Amino acid sequence: MELSISRDGLCLHALLERPDHDRPCPIVILCHGFGGSMDAYPGSLYQRIADRLTDRGVAVLRFDFNGHGRSDGDLSHMDVLNEIEDLIAVLRYIRSRGDVTAVRLLGHSQGGVVAGMTAGLYHDVIDRLALLAPAATLKDDALAGTCMGQPYDPDHIPDVVDVPGAGKVGGHYFRIAQLLPIYEVTARFVGPTLAIHGLADDIVDPKASRRYGETMSDCTVSLYPRLDHGIGGADRESAINEVVDFLSA
Repeated sequence: MELSISRDGLCLHALLERPDHDRPCPIVILCHGFGGSMDAYPGSLYQRIADRLTDRGVAVLRFDFNGHGRSDGDLSHMDVLNEIEDLIAVLRYIRSRGDVTAVRLLGHSQGGVVAGMTAGLYHDVIDRLALLAPAATLKDDALAGTCMGQPYDPDHIPDVVDVPGAGKVGGHYFRIAQLLPIYEVTARFVGPTLAIHGLADDIVDPKASRRYGETMSDCTVSLYPRLDHGIGGADRESAINEVVDFLSA
């Protein structure tokens, strides 16, 4: 079922997939990464995860962050904080429904940062948290003055940075990223957490997931030698199985 969820005058495009029954059930909110979308097409990573979860009796809600996919907004206005606001709006919608028994979050890359920080803010609401190649190093990159290989002066950030493969990103995105308390906020979530990372990830250093494991009270870190940042490679199936098992427990 396609949905439109409102957040401060913006319409966020969303897709709700439920198991083949009408009984109340857990739900997973899936958060995509920087420059991406919900990828609702056969064979995509997110679709494969969604199909397996609904087969196990877990509903899935996917959405496009502001400035991405079919949601309103402009990429140049996007930043981690307003993506958290997007997720909070989605969470508000989920909590208004009467058919949800538990709320779980799954975030990939920057979506992992957003899901983790939101779990910390709503630690009394979220049941489980899964992170796929969480891009917590975006703070380190902002301090160093680089984004997806595009350099800029971190002490005199331009109004717009043209990021290869993504588009024009507002300078405020990097100013905010430099000061984000990513691990501190996420660590307020004390429920079960799973961080999956590939050792073949050439975009986000696996040290990001290792640090989640060190700073959170109940976080399992699974490192796969043959997995890249997009959760592709020879270990893809094993990683998908692990995250589905965790979220459907």
